Amino acid sequence: MKKTALSLVMTAIFGLTAMANPIDDKKEINTETSNVTWKGYKVTGSHTGTISLKSGSLEFDGDKLTGGEFTVDMTSINTTDLSGDMKGKLDGHLKSDDFFGIENHPTSTLVFTSVEATGKNSYEVTGDLTIKGTTKPVTFDVSIYGSKATATLKVDRSEYDVRYGSGSFFDNLGDKTIYDEFDLVVDLEF
Repeated sequence: MKKTALSLVMTAIFGLTAMANPIDDKKEINTETSNVTWKGYKVTGSHTGTISLKSGSLEFDGDKLTGGEFTVDMTSINTTDLSGDMKGKLDGHLKSDDFFGIENHPTSTLVFTSVEATGKNSYEVTGDLTIKGTTKPVTFDVSIYGSKATATLKVDRSEYDVRYGSGSFFDNLGDKTIYDEFDLVVDLEF
């Protein structure tokens, strides 16, 4: 009888603990159907392109976003506004040590550190972004609709030792200046 009473008490305690601390639901990102586009700016214009996710997941408590983690395949940097030799040159330059140094840094990561709801389907997310071995916090907005999520963020490349053509590091660049901030537009499916 004592064993039965003890078992009931333990079951009740563990059951209440589980209800008080629900387990997050981790949803893997479909890397084939998800898209990341980038846009970089210079004094004389801009360039656009894509980059692929190697892996990623979003974490939920019910339908509320609580976390996320992503790995970007830096070797997949692709310019989409150029073709031929110009495209090849820019893709190669972006992969070189002047920019993202993919030989030594083939991936970048983003790990959510805090998620705050700002509306029914929208969140302000802060995460640790690692590029070229340097980790810095970034804050951006995420919207979730069904099994899709979108985010737009600005990244300051100078914070990650990506210096080529940066007016923050070099003087008298004139119309050769490449602005430090670039945009990422992320469309995820999970």
